[in-house]
Amino acid sequence: MPLRIVLLGTGEFALPSFKALIESDHEVAGIFTQPDRTGRGHHRHVNSVKQLAEEHGIPVFQPPRVNRPDVLDELRLLNADAFIVAAYGQILKPEFLEIPRLGAFNLHGSLLPRHRGAAPVQYSIWKGDQETGVTIFRIEPALDSGPIAGVVETEIGSKETSGDLMLRLAELSAPLALDVVNQLEHGTARFARQNPSLVTLAPKIRKHDGVIDWTQSPRQIDCHVRAMQPWPKAATWLVSKTREPLRCIILTTNPDPQSLPENVASGSTGTVLLADKRLLVQTGGGVIEICRLQPDGKGPMDATAFLNGYRISGGMQFGGTADTSPA
Repeated sequence: MPLRIVLLGTGEFALPSFKALIESDHEVAGIFTQPDRTGRGHHRHVNSVKQLAEEHGIPVFQPPRVNRPDVLDELRLLNADAFIVAAYGQILKPEFLEIPRLGAFNLHGSLLPRHRGAAPVQYSIWKGDQETGVTIFRIEPALDSGPIAGVVETEIGSKETSGDLMLRLAELSAPLALDVVNQLEHGTARFARQNPSLVTLAPKIRKHDGVIDWTQSPRQIDCHVRAMQPWPKAATWLVSKTREPLRCIILTTNPDPQSLPENVASGSTGTVLLADKRLLVQTGGGVIEICRLQPDGKGPMDATAFLNGYRISGGMQFGGTADTSPA
């Protein structure tokens, strides 16, 4: 018999799996999503999960705190067999988890127990993982620790950013979520305990996490640049004796530049090295090429335009003092 389910999520990661469940034989009794937010100029951010619910005539709930007693009472009245959660953004307390008959299940953008926490997709790229995936697990009070009901794996592309990977994992999560809900319906779901010795953490990304550490290797810096997109972006400061520090967002790099002339000078980490109109930088483990960047107050540009427009010379330094204001 089809299940009665409640969906809880916010953002693009939740959309494909929620859409697949709505279009399945299962009954979606309600969708919980974060309250509407007002951005700059008093414009409301589009809540894509809310739009999806309204398009299908599904009741929408937007409590600021889902664990409040009155909200828990609303959830009980929905009489759901299971809760499916995807990027909801709120801690779920034991009183919440006890409500559905079969439990609450979370779609998580990593291969648990690796990268437990709020930013698994970013950390998968940042830490240089070769593969990642989506894990669906039954939620327990401890962070992302519950038994695993299903996994889908995928390789991480060498040029893939966090934004790219997030959208791809979202698509992969849809058949996984539907498969596990079908298993729950038929009583065939099987669960595997996580190995605590393999746990790593992926805490929320902060603005200061975007600051580039030029003492790292070219490969580590390239992973960091890709991981910090679309937010907070990888940033650094161009420092010289003749001008104020210039904040630059680094958008794309080449961690393995080829055909470097033998006479390219080296220097301390962060030193600008020029060769054949290319923007090269000395790192703690070799040379990295900056291919595309965005100086403060300007639009994105390729390295050649930057070299010409800002009269960059060899020996200048990337580094400087980070803006570590809270996110």
